[in-house]
Amino acid sequence: MMAPDSRDRVALCACKGIRRCLLCEKFTGRSQWEASEPKFVHHFLYDPETRLAIPKDAAAASFSFPGVFLWENFISEDEEKELISAMDQDVWNQSQSGRRKQDFGPKVNFKKRKVRVGSFSGLPVLSQKLVLRMQQEPSLADFHPVEQCNLEYHPERGSAIDPHFDDSWLWGERLTTINMLSSTTLTMSLEQGLPELGLAEEVQVAVHLPRRSLVVLYGEARHRWKHAIHREDVHKRRVCSTYRELSAEFLPGGQQAELGTLLLNIALSFEGTPI
Repeated sequence: MMAPDSRDRVALCACKGIRRCLLCEKFTGRSQWEASEPKFVHHFLYDPETRLAIPKDAAAASFSFPGVFLWENFISEDEEKELISAMDQDVWNQSQSGRRKQDFGPKVNFKKRKVRVGSFSGLPVLSQKLVLRMQQEPSLADFHPVEQCNLEYHPERGSAIDPHFDDSWLWGERLTTINMLSSTTLTMSLEQGLPELGLAEEVQVAVHLPRRSLVVLYGEARHRWKHAIHREDVHKRRVCSTYRELSAEFLPGGQQAELGTLLLNIALSFEGTPI
């Protein structure tokens, strides 16, 4: 039997560049770990009660970890079933690193810093009650999302997302995510370490995300620390919905306030279908 050519790999997954999933690793015979050198990392665990990063190694000291808000049991079991059922009636598009996605938002070219309405028709209808619930939290009272991205992770595909910062030209201060179907770990990382605490090597803080919880990243956790979901932390099918708000440039008084108002009016109609 002839080996599949590159066109077959396109059908298998959507990985590009350095991205990897189990499907394309099987095709290429390469593992995601082959090109990486082992390195020393300081590991900590986030405690939502004290908002401290607690060391896994007793030799290190705890430190304050601002910028993470966790709301456990944000949705009920019945709501989770309803949301997943609605998502599964829509098309899931392949995304990189073994994920699948559904986008509800404007068409954006981040490199050229251009945004337009495109076929954006709003956030999905079931998100309206969730956004209203978010706004009951005082720190989210003025949270008005303009984009929603549903992502599906599955261990059979080796789904993951590499350490990264979310864009801050279009997207604003707070990133909110609802975690569904299974618990996982959000890994926050600081490659340059924390020299002021005597930690010269990379520092990682594991934030446990229970099933049906809401997590919000803001401040230092949004802009200083990268965040990731590692392959080994996806044990069952996981679906998350991330909501993003507009940056100051697209809000009243900003250079693109008129476009921002248009996008928000569309988003908050809650009549959207995936684009």
